[in-house]
Amino acid sequence: MARFQLQWEISVQQSGKMIREFLKENDISKTALTDIKFAGGFIAVNDTEVTVRYELKEGDVLKVSFPEESPSEGMKGEDLPLDILYEDGYVLVVNKPPGMSTIPSREHPSGSLANRLIGYYQQIGLMSTTHIVTRLDRDTSGIVLIAKHRHVHHLFSQQQRSREIHRMYEAFAEGGVKQDTGTIEVPIARKKDSIIEREVSEEGQYACTHYKVISRKKGFTHLRLKLETGRTHQIRVHLSWLGHPLVGDELYGGRRDFLNRQALHCSSLSFYHPFLQKTLSFEEPLPEDMRCIL
Repeated sequence: MARFQLQWEISVQQSGKMIREFLKENDISKTALTDIKFAGGFIAVNDTEVTVRYELKEGDVLKVSFPEESPSEGMKGEDLPLDILYEDGYVLVVNKPPGMSTIPSREHPSGSLANRLIGYYQQIGLMSTTHIVTRLDRDTSGIVLIAKHRHVHHLFSQQQRSREIHRMYEAFAEGGVKQDTGTIEVPIARKKDSIIEREVSEEGQYACTHYKVISRKKGFTHLRLKLETGRTHQIRVHLSWLGHPLVGDELYGGRRDFLNRQALHCSSLSFYHPFLQKTLSFEEPLPEDMRCIL
């Protein structure tokens, strides 16, 4: 089982910098440095362990080895299928079917995406735990981005804050949405009498959803949606507020005449890969239950 490592060959421009300064420029967080120092990692130059006060020289090979990661107590790995769209040493991109929780809960303690990931990591000998970057609700289907290591997750969290991870959704909204395109820009807060439900509220956080009509069917409208923000249940709350709740979304006023879950699917994902230094893009067609309705 190999632990996660990063390696650089020091250029003439980088010569003279202390390792602490170099690692900060390369987005190694203070928390990660503390873990490396006290939780079993190490920093080496030319295969000799050094401290962060070492002054780098041209031609040095700097290696940072991160501590081993392990799942939290009670998180069990399960040998269940994963629909992997892409994998490398840093990330996984998977297609999550409807009805699968992202993480286990009291109501659904097993069979989650996290359980499956731990089981998969155990098979391939990866010392890590689950770092899910883009979560989806249990009944929402589609593409999910996963970081294989804590440091990689940290880099993607920075991208999320600067809105550099782009997701597109397809949805079926009840009734006939009149405008071909539109933007819903109203704040969302947790509903005061519920630990699950959200609502539009002046006291909430800023939330922005763009939509475009793909087609209008009898009883519902097929939409493509893009999020500027990533609030919990954002699409579900915004469309309900608009007067067109998602087909099947009983929590927010939708009926289950067509579907026994909210008709929502993450159909595309793009992100900048910080190690390959290029943008990767993925698309996934609608799942069978939504295609049948069309």
